[in-house]
Amino acid sequence: MTEPETGAPATGPPARPPGPVPAGYVPREWLQRQPPPVPQPAPSLTGATWSPVGAPPTDLPAAPPENGDVPFLDTPWVPPKTPRQAWYWLIFAVAGFVVGQLGATIFAFIAGAVEGKTAAQMQAIATQTVPPEWYVVSTLIGLWIGFIGAPWLASRTQGTKHFARDLGIRFRWLDLLGILFGIGGQILITVMYAPFQHDIKNFNAPSQRLTGASHGTGFVVIAIATVLLAPAAEELFFRGLLLKSLVRLFTPLRAAGRARATGVVLAVVADGLLFGAAHGEWVQFAGLAGFGIVLAAISYRTGRLGMNMVAHSTFNLIAIVAIALNGSVILFH
Repeated sequence: MTEPETGAPATGPPARPPGPVPAGYVPREWLQRQPPPVPQPAPSLTGATWSPVGAPPTDLPAAPPENGDVPFLDTPWVPPKTPRQAWYWLIFAVAGFVVGQLGATIFAFIAGAVEGKTAAQMQAIATQTVPPEWYVVSTLIGLWIGFIGAPWLASRTQGTKHFARDLGIRFRWLDLLGILFGIGGQILITVMYAPFQHDIKNFNAPSQRLTGASHGTGFVVIAIATVLLAPAAEELFFRGLLLKSLVRLFTPLRAAGRARATGVVLAVVADGLLFGAAHGEWVQFAGLAGFGIVLAAISYRTGRLGMNMVAHSTFNLIAIVAIALNGSVILFH
């Protein structure tokens, strides 16, 4: 057989190299003829069902823009993202409440020592119907240490470490509607208790206990604390920390329809009941719990704390104004 003429193109597969063929040998010419690999798209979070072993499901709703205000369960990046994280948040909430109670006691005794009060005198002051201003302010500061410290710890250890974003601390002009909720809350509660108010002894005692002995500058300090600082701390704790943990625990990750609605309702009601019980005013429990449920519903629906902070502040402001005018006020918290 004659060799092909010089310059004639070779056809067919290339000749085998001399000697034994190594295992897995592929001629260079064959590699050059293979089509380039087609890049595969990365797994999408939207509508995808694939997830690594042990990772949370990725078939959650697509995340809206970071400044979007939607219900808590529709923001997958907001912690607690899993029931395990929710349990940690709930534990932080319990611990924060206990620390707050202890802090109130410790700060009160420190303030009492500065005022030259003995232990026996401090015990008497703690049971007074109208305690002095320094006692009220010191107990509030101690309480807020637990109410603010617990959400901060939850965000740092079981969150994204972005405190304001994790807890939903955002405000919009729309949040001014909270003024109407605060006014409406006082009106509805007044109507609720109207048939029984004259039969209840010391119904306004909780309000008088906070402000009854204050006057002048002291009254202004307590007014600022109860209208601005207390609502912020309480909403951060009860709606930013506690409510989110309850919503995640009561609502499975893939819950939809009636199952999801049931879980959310249970969480909102539980949050309101715990809010009322935490104040320790059992006569006013129904009104406080009812208003707490309204605040929890607002916080869940908007996905932030702005509107219910405004509503809470307005609610307390009405009480302050009523006391300043020597009027009657139903609830104050």
